[in-house]
Amino acid sequence: MSNCGLHCLKINHITVSVGGALLLKDVSLHAHCGELTALIGRNGAGKSTLLKAILGELPHTGNVEFSGHDGRPAGKLRIGYVPQTLSVDAGSPATVYDMIQSLTSGYPVFLPRRKKTVERLRAHLARFNAAQLIDKPVGRLSGGELQRVLLAAATLPPPDLLVLDEPVSGVDQAGLQLFYTILEQLKASCDMVMLLVSHDLDFVRAHADRVVLLDRGVEVSGSPETVFASEAFRRAFPGA
Repeated sequence: MSNCGLHCLKINHITVSVGGALLLKDVSLHAHCGELTALIGRNGAGKSTLLKAILGELPHTGNVEFSGHDGRPAGKLRIGYVPQTLSVDAGSPATVYDMIQSLTSGYPVFLPRRKKTVERLRAHLARFNAAQLIDKPVGRLSGGELQRVLLAAATLPPPDLLVLDEPVSGVDQAGLQLFYTILEQLKASCDMVMLLVSHDLDFVRAHADRVVLLDRGVEVSGSPETVFASEAFRRAFPGA
């Protein structure tokens, strides 16, 4: 297990039951800052359920904690979240600027824009190849544009944990490659834990530092090479 410069996400014995159905059983894992940890598994394996437990959206037993490299609890840290989908009214006049301002500051969007705020936001969006989108209505964004904007919003200010739940579902190939390139740049430049749920096994194999195969519990975890060579992986993804 690699050293963690600042933070480590520790998931300890998480169990989730809803309506008498056991969705997750005794899940424990560690994810480190500066690394991309990918959660994979068949549909219904509990991947999104685990994310919701981490985000505090589902009741569960067990606990989730952040710690520093010395193992001591690091307190309540900021979580950035990029959802699989976001329902947007295509006719809404709200722009990218309006959406990010409403998500990341208490400044009312109906007040005049502050020049410094616009410049700061445009510079931040540029890191996500989205500076040109600042005045575009959110309802007119393509799937790839929307996901890059949501990623920009989730990292302003930089979080300690970035949670990505199938963030490129429905995005075309060009948008997919651009999104993944931006993720690689974030991993290299930002000291954060990155937790990704993905069905893109080729991307996970090539870019994840650590992989966790779930089937309501942890079937196997480790490097991509270890997980993809395992019998559990072959059972979950025959022919992959």
